Amino acid sequence: MARIEWALQGRGKWVCSYKKTTIIVCFLNIAVALYFLRTLYASLYIYSGNVSRNIVPYTSDQIQKMEESIRIRKAYKPQELVKWVKALEGELSGEERASQLPQHLRQKITDEILQRLRSLNCSGTNTTQKITMEQEAVESWREEKLKEAKLALVRSSSNSTIAHKEAGMLARALESDWPVLSEEIGLWIPIEVANEEHDDKPDGEVDLEEEILPGRPMPPECHAELHADYDGVAVRWGLTHHRDSAADCCQACLDQAKNAKEGERKCNIWVYCPSEFGCHSPDRYQHKHQECWLKYAEKPRLNFKDKYPESYRNSHPSAPVIVPWASGVVAA
Repeated sequence: MARIEWALQGRGKWVCSYKKTTIIVCFLNIAVALYFLRTLYASLYIYSGNVSRNIVPYTSDQIQKMEESIRIRKAYKPQELVKWVKALEGELSGEERASQLPQHLRQKITDEILQRLRSLNCSGTNTTQKITMEQEAVESWREEKLKEAKLALVRSSSNSTIAHKEAGMLARALESDWPVLSEEIGLWIPIEVANEEHDDKPDGEVDLEEEILPGRPMPPECHAELHADYDGVAVRWGLTHHRDSAADCCQACLDQAKNAKEGERKCNIWVYCPSEFGCHSPDRYQHKHQECWLKYAEKPRLNFKDKYPESYRNSHPSAPVIVPWASGVVAA
């Protein structure tokens, strides 16, 4: 092994090998590492000490006030608003579920309801009785269809007219989402108005023509038609012309025709929106409840009657199946 020699001022020679040199270097490295570790630990200790000194101690009185503040906030939490929001979320989810019904299934539901309504024998009945019969017929159909859907869902019966994969959607739509589904297919039956009758008419006087829409009795010259939309030039825009009932809308048409000046168009068509959810139209406007349109046409022509055609609904996805408007043609 090679050796290195240094003179030590005449007192002899000090011999240092490579092995001893390596040991000395390692010792120095360890000493430096320990020094840096000690410095790092001291800085961490100083930082933690500063943090602990920055903590603000609260008195018992302050803690009591904070607890009281939390209790007051909880007490004034708008519980009714929270319930209303949750109910609204449920309604929105119901609308989303109802809109998931396939188009052919909604079409089938509409056709069956119309067939059930057309099979009613309402001759010789007044408006109230007719409305009651229609409501009972629709409710009876809904209960029968709901029972059939549940049986198809449980038994997977091959004799059922409802496919098993559609039975669940149909049962949910007919049970919990029925109001939403009714609105989507355009089903609207006038609400029965309970009026107290007073038998104060002179003997021999006949009853007025039966009502077909809620509100005051419809004048015979109005020729009212439910689920009908007539075309014509607007004499008075319904967007800014609202009336309480279809009879009032018809009367507005009659008054306009009576008071029109020479050269002005005279109203001979009235179109009214009786639905609380608004009425559909192909234009860009949003038509709301109780809109009353006064129109004129030399030869009145129907735009739509009873149902919107399937081709029209395909090009207008927002259109319902049943025409929601009520209208009539009067003598100008």
